[in-house]
Amino acid sequence: MAHVPQRFFDALAVRTWCGLSLSALGRAREEIDAINVYPVADGDTGTNLYLTVESAAAAVEAVFAGHELDAGPPGAGPSAARADGPSPVEAGGPSLAEAVGAMAHGALIGARGNSGTILAQLLRGMAQVLTERSDSAHTDGAGLRLALRNAAESARQAVAHPVEGTVLTVASAAADAGEAAEGDCAQVARAAYEGARAALAATPGQLSVLERAGVVDAGGHGLVTVLGALVETFTGRTPGPSAPVTVHARVEPHPDGGPDAGAGLTPGDGPHAHPAPAGAVPAGECGPANGDHDDPAFEVIYLLEADDAAVARLRQRLDALGDSLVVVGGDGLWNVHVHVDDAGAAVEAGVEAGRPYRIRITHFRHADARAAGAERAPREPRRRAVVAVVPGEGLAGLYAEAGATAVLARPGEPPASGELVQAVRRAHAREVVLLPNDAELRHTAAAAAEQARTEGVRVALIPTRSAVQGIAALAVHEPGRRFDEDVVAMTSAAGATRYAEVVVAEHQSWTTAGICQAGDVLGLIDGDVAVIGADVTEVAATVLDRMLSAGGELVTLVLGDEAPGTVTEHLEARVREAYLAVDTVVHRGGRQGALLLVGVE
Repeated sequence: MAHVPQRFFDALAVRTWCGLSLSALGRAREEIDAINVYPVADGDTGTNLYLTVESAAAAVEAVFAGHELDAGPPGAGPSAARADGPSPVEAGGPSLAEAVGAMAHGALIGARGNSGTILAQLLRGMAQVLTERSDSAHTDGAGLRLALRNAAESARQAVAHPVEGTVLTVASAAADAGEAAEGDCAQVARAAYEGARAALAATPGQLSVLERAGVVDAGGHGLVTVLGALVETFTGRTPGPSAPVTVHARVEPHPDGGPDAGAGLTPGDGPHAHPAPAGAVPAGECGPANGDHDDPAFEVIYLLEADDAAVARLRQRLDALGDSLVVVGGDGLWNVHVHVDDAGAAVEAGVEAGRPYRIRITHFRHADARAAGAERAPREPRRRAVVAVVPGEGLAGLYAEAGATAVLARPGEPPASGELVQAVRRAHAREVVLLPNDAELRHTAAAAAEQARTEGVRVALIPTRSAVQGIAALAVHEPGRRFDEDVVAMTSAAGATRYAEVVVAEHQSWTTAGICQAGDVLGLIDGDVAVIGADVTEVAATVLDRMLSAGGELVTLVLGDEAPGTVTEHLEARVREAYLAVDTVVHRGGRQGALLLVGVE
C-alpha cells in the first residue's frame, strides 16, 4: 500500500515501519522458514519473526487508538499528519517515546523463538536511545545512527554465547554502515540496509552449517527484511530483494532429529544447491560451535517478572542447563529463551528467580518427526477442516474429538493471526471453516483467513462470538456436502444460538445493568451485562431464566475450573422442573476464564 514517506523518525514513522515490516515478513515468511537450519532446523524462523512483529505492531496501534479517542474531529489525529506537516504529538497523537516504547514492549511480550527474541531486544535497544528525550517529537539521522548501534550492542549482550554468521552479525554490520552514513534518516536507513545485505551474503562463510546447506542465515534474512521496511518508511519505495543470496533448497530435518537435522535438502536450480555432508552442527545461535551430537530436546520460552539480580543468577543457571540462551528485556519484565533437555528444571529456575508466565515448551524431536514423515511422501490434503479458537483445555479436547483443529486461547492471551494461519496449515485441508468464537477476534481471524487464501486454501469465516456458538456450528458440520451449503448450515446454527457467560468483576465499573464492584458476579447475555449479584448459582439461574423466556430446545453449559461444582446440577434441575422438552448438555471447560458459559438453541 502506498504511503507518504516520512522525513523524520517520529511516532507516525514507527507506526508505518511496523506495518510495512509485518507485510514484508508476511511475504517472506515461507522463504525464511525454508532456509532455517540454525540453531535448530525446525523451519519456523520466518513465522516466529512475523508473530513477534505482529505483537509489536498491535501495541503501537493500541497507543494510537488511545490518543485518537480524544483527538477530536476527524482529521485532527495522527492519521492526518503529513510528512511535511505537524508531527503526531503536535496533532494530538502519541510521542516518539510512547510509540517506540509500545513497539519494544509489544515485541518483548510477543517474541517467539530464538530469532524473535533477539529481534525484540534489537527493538528495545533502539527504544532505549529514542526515549532518552521523552519531550522530543522526532529524531533525525544522527539519532537513528545511535539507535541502530545500541540495538546491535544490546542484542549481543542478551545472548549468552554470541556466534558469528547469525542475525547478531547482520545487526552489527547494519550499525557499522549506518554510522558511516551522513544525512537524514532515509540515507542512514539505506546504508544500514545495504550493510546488512552484504553481511547476510557472507554468513555462509562464517557458519559451516549454512555453507553446507547453501543458504544464508534465516534470522539475518528476517532482519534485512525489517530494515528494508525501514528504508521504505523514509523513501516510499521498496529497496529491493531482502536476501542477496538466492534460496537454493528447501531444508528438511533429519528423520532421527539428530545433530544433522536440516542436512537433507531438496536441490534447487541455484549454483550453490547441494546436499549437506554428515557432520556436526553448531549447538545454537548462542551456543558454542563444538560439534556436540547431543542437541537439547526442548525449547523453553517464558515471560518473567524479576529484578536484575535474580535475572543475573538465572542466566548462570540456565547457561549450565542448556544452550541457545537469550534473556531480553529489563525494568522488571523479561523474555527468557533456552534450549534444554530438562524443561522442568528451566521452568523451576524461573520460579526461583521471580514469576514466570506464558510458558511455552516445544519438543524438537516431535517437530522433527512430523517433518520427517513429510519427507517420505507428501500427504494428500483432506477435503475440508474446521479450525476453532477455544478458551479452555476441556473445550479444546471436545472440539478435537469432533474433528476440529483447536487453537487454545488462555485468559489474557488471545491468539495472533499468525497462530491461526499456522492452525489452518496444520489442518492440511483444501477448504477450511474458521470459528473465532470471540467477538474481539473478528479482525484477527479475518487477517488469518486472508493470509490462508493467498496460500491457496478456500477459507470461510463464521463470526462466532462464543465457544457455545462454535459447538452448535460444529454439531451440524458435514464435510461430505458442498462447501457453501456446509457454511450456510453452520452459520445458521451459530446464529440461532444465544450465548451468555458468568464472570467475576475485576474492578468497579459502569455496566448496562448498573454499577458493579470488584468481586461481584456478572451475568452477560449476548455480550452485555444483564445481571449483577453476589452468588454464582443465583446469577447463573437468573441468566438462564431470561434466556429461556424467549424459548429454546437445548441448553449447553460449559463449566470452568473455578466455578462451584454444584452450579450445573442446580441449573439442570431447574430446566427439568420449569421448562418441559428442553434438554441440557454439560461440558467441562477447564481454565476458560469465565466461570460458566451458557448456550441456548
